[in-house]
Amino acid sequence: IAPKMAASTNMPAYPKDQAPYTGNVCCIGAGYVGGPTMAMMAYKTGLKFTVVDLNQKRIDAWNSDELPIYEPGLDEIVKAVRGKNLFFSTDVQTAVREAAIIFVSVNTPTKEYGFGRGRAADLTYWEGAARSISTASGEGTALYDGMKIIVEKSTVPVSTADAMTCVLQNSCGGTTDFQVLSNPEFLAEGTAIEDLTMPDRVLIGGQQTTAGLSAVEALASLYARWVPRERIITANVWSAELSKLIANALLAQRISSVNALSAICEATGADIDHVTNVVSSDPGVGAKFLKCGPGFGGSCFQKDILNLVYLCESAGLPQVANYWFQVIKMNDHQKVRFGKKVVETMFNTINSKKLAVLGFAFKADTGDTRESPAIDICGTLLGENANVCVYDPVVPESLVRSELAKFDNDARLSCAQDVYAACEGAHALIVITEWKEFKTLDFARIYASMQKPSFVFDGRNILPHDDLKRIGFTVNGNREAAELVVEAGRVLRG
Repeated sequence: IAPKMAASTNMPAYPKDQAPYTGNVCCIGAGYVGGPTMAMMAYKTGLKFTVVDLNQKRIDAWNSDELPIYEPGLDEIVKAVRGKNLFFSTDVQTAVREAAIIFVSVNTPTKEYGFGRGRAADLTYWEGAARSISTASGEGTALYDGMKIIVEKSTVPVSTADAMTCVLQNSCGGTTDFQVLSNPEFLAEGTAIEDLTMPDRVLIGGQQTTAGLSAVEALASLYARWVPRERIITANVWSAELSKLIANALLAQRISSVNALSAICEATGADIDHVTNVVSSDPGVGAKFLKCGPGFGGSCFQKDILNLVYLCESAGLPQVANYWFQVIKMNDHQKVRFGKKVVETMFNTINSKKLAVLGFAFKADTGDTRESPAIDICGTLLGENANVCVYDPVVPESLVRSELAKFDNDARLSCAQDVYAACEGAHALIVITEWKEFKTLDFARIYASMQKPSFVFDGRNILPHDDLKRIGFTVNGNREAAELVVEAGRVLRG
């Protein structure tokens, strides 16, 4: 845990009229954050950016026509600058040596071993990156104002910048001065290019020293080429590191809260969409992240909350830790509740029944399946011996099978390349990801091809429920369960 920062009455002056940074930039890590962020910065600044990664297959994909990640608008940005001032390479040493600003955007997963297991961030890749930087930062390395500026882009625990500075300084023998900044990303997958084009804020944290503030200004000057200065927020490095964890925790908390309320609505006959429409009209509440669903997913929310829980536990704050851990528990409950709803509504048996699962990515407009609610929900269905057929417009079959391999029921799993093929002969259609194309399907055609009674489980409340009922479907969303269990029971008794 980082020590409390003492207040100072003699802080160094923020640099004025400092020349903007015009040198090369390197990024270690070519994943969901590093690749798109550097592509946009290269596009907006005209400076040379080199993204490096030890994974040759990933680098080859970035240099091909089939990028390793799907993100609307990314392909056009990459093609506009790749080979001109944006480069992808496995030569870490050269890229680091030639750049005075180095972003570190490596994976920091939840630790699966030892102390902090299941809570703390695993900083193995982060430390490896730090040691690679120090190795390449000897004589002749590029510097800015006599220093190498290292930028934490990964989500990391508080005080990681201090630890990184220690590794860097000691590994290179003290021959190079390093300034480590925190510049957490606030991107939402599916809208990352839009978020990068006009971010609502850019946060830069640095040491409150003359050199630290100079480094902050150098990084700020890159963003200032297209981001209004009033949206570039500066802070001390610990505040910046903690702010990202807290931002994600608060967003996840809203999702778990509305999902918990959807259960109350189902039990009482209230409509969760009506309720959220009312409460979101309060300016103090707002409408964002108040859409109920099968649970949140993605690489950030759960990992960052667990990191925050571990931080609280380590600081001797068990009540605070328990409070935030309830957000995770509610999310897990929502996924179990959704799967249980499917089984109970279909007469308490889905054994050998074909179920068409529409969507496997954790959200629309991305191919990212990390922590997707579809994984646990499909696991529940497979565990009940259902024949699960998955369709997702972006996620490949190989990734679906890889994510579901732990449930050891591969013979009952299939993937369709066409949504109508997925639904043909199915007893139920289950929407897990809110892809726009699902809203405008030919539902009469789908109904005609399905077993009867034909069930719809709309996990995102995006389908035209009244139209589906008129066609003949038994519809079950996050606001209609109580009524439809009774309705399904009547079909069974009849």
